[in-house]
Amino acid sequence: MLKKLLSVSALTLLSTATLAQQAPAAIAAHDANHQQATQPSFKAKKLTRAEFDALIAHPDQVLLIDVRRPDEIASVGGFPVYLSIQIKDLKTHLNEIPKDKLIITVSNHAARAGIAADLLSDNGFKVAGAVGAQTYEADGGKLTKIIPPAPTNNTTHGNSAQPTTPTGSE
Repeated sequence: MLKKLLSVSALTLLSTATLAQQAPAAIAAHDANHQQATQPSFKAKKLTRAEFDALIAHPDQVLLIDVRRPDEIASVGGFPVYLSIQIKDLKTHLNEIPKDKLIITVSNHAARAGIAADLLSDNGFKVAGAVGAQTYEADGGKLTKIIPPAPTNNTTHGNSAQPTTPTGSE
């Protein structure tokens, strides 16, 4: 009886050790599948920092289209020269984008930029790829802090529609 109990205990111990060794691999596979499922897929090339730096070294040949919201650009930073068109508005502004430049799309981690790059490519634009501003910075790249212009106030106060004149000019 003792011999049988020791055999069962040994088998249990071996099974537990085997499962413990397999668990990290199973967890890693699950995490990879989950990450792949939660990230939007796109065909565009996700540019590395080195690839992006090489392309923007020729500013006359490329056009950066930043598809982030203005508050994201202001808080995270961006690149000194770019065209800002939010991803939700990109399709309606295609006719305003020059077709003679190589395009790089920008978002925080390249997910929205990749989707935008695919849209542009599907509409006949030359697209080099997508880059994430935060990813670029994490890889050692330098971002420019961009301060959005203050909103202008073009409304008149009161019922008078007459133009206002500077003080002392009457």
